[in-house]
Amino acid sequence: MPTRDEYVASLKNQLDQWNLEVARWETKATAAEDELRKAYRAQLHRVEARREKALYTLKLLQGATTAAWGDLRWGVDDAWDRLHDAMKEARSHFERAGPPAYREAARRSPHY
Repeated sequence: MPTRDEYVASLKNQLDQWNLEVARWETKATAAEDELRKAYRAQLHRVEARREKALYTLKLLQGATTAAWGDLRWGVDDAWDRLHDAMKEARSHFERAGPPAYREAARRSPHY
């Protein structure tokens, strides 16, 4: 089992990668036509809500004592799993709507 610091570092690294992907989607949503923009924004809103929950649980974990962090980990894992699911759903949505070059880059993404 990783130490708390190793676990937090890996979560932060994953979050940084997801944030880069969300930033690309936000750019795409801004450039989209009205109807498509609404669908993009709905996906981004769902991801943002899950990301906020994951950040909250990550902060709790960071503030936990060494003895207590293992007990908090299940909550962090659950929040991360929900964010992961939201990212997969949004990625699928953006891939379906995006140009072939975007779909190919998304398929090559190391995140999933």
